[in-house]
Amino acid sequence: MQEIMQYIPGNGIFHRIHPITKLLFTVILVILAVMTSDLLVLGFLLVVVFLAAWAGGLGRGLTEQIPLLLVLGVMLVLFTVLTMPAGEVLFPLIPAAVPIIGGALPVTAGALLFGTILSLRFAVMLFAFQLLVVSTKPAELVTTLRQLKMPIDYTLMFLIALRFIPTLQREGIRISEAQLARGYAPGDGLMGKVRGLKPVILPLILNSLGKADTLGLTIDMRGYRRGKAETGAISVGALDGLVLSAALILAAGVAAIQITGL
Repeated sequence: MQEIMQYIPGNGIFHRIHPITKLLFTVILVILAVMTSDLLVLGFLLVVVFLAAWAGGLGRGLTEQIPLLLVLGVMLVLFTVLTMPAGEVLFPLIPAAVPIIGGALPVTAGALLFGTILSLRFAVMLFAFQLLVVSTKPAELVTTLRQLKMPIDYTLMFLIALRFIPTLQREGIRISEAQLARGYAPGDGLMGKVRGLKPVILPLILNSLGKADTLGLTIDMRGYRRGKAETGAISVGALDGLVLSAALILAAGVAAIQITGL
């Protein structure tokens, strides 16, 4: 399984454009996803992200994250159905024969629609941000943020959070394999998977706290906060202009659809 938010070396389109261009491209997609509630537009934005990823040779990494995204999307839709009953009742989530306080948890059309919209928005924002991260070296991304005059503390927090995601993923896999090697068998089915999380999550949290403490001491010892911002000029090329132009045309098209109501 491809590591989440891990830089992937390559020579595709997104590897060859400036990080500021990729950052603007991501911001435009996120804004478009937040501003629209049209399922077709959100689906189109998701297709655009995947086409951009495949054009840059990064499509496989994003595709491998689809199962995880589907699980998160189903959970988000389910949470919306349980907390926002609105519109016409389509069917009960639990059969009426089962005694539940308050009825049989009706699934409404409004809740399904809103949950699907949220899931698509989340998918567009997640994949757009992942496309930025997997095609940009951490050092280049930090340098760009410093050139944009972002405070060094925020840059540091962003980099640490970004690097901890694949680190925690690898650590969780190692802990899970170690527990299996010791003969730990939580059982089959949903409850077995739930029981199997405890011996993985607790060591993962403890190891993360230890690494965070060590990292904080290392940062203070090296005097990172006393570092100066990069003063180099931001230079872009023709490929950057092409990508930004495509993003602006996409934004104009979505805005036109929203205004005209098509």
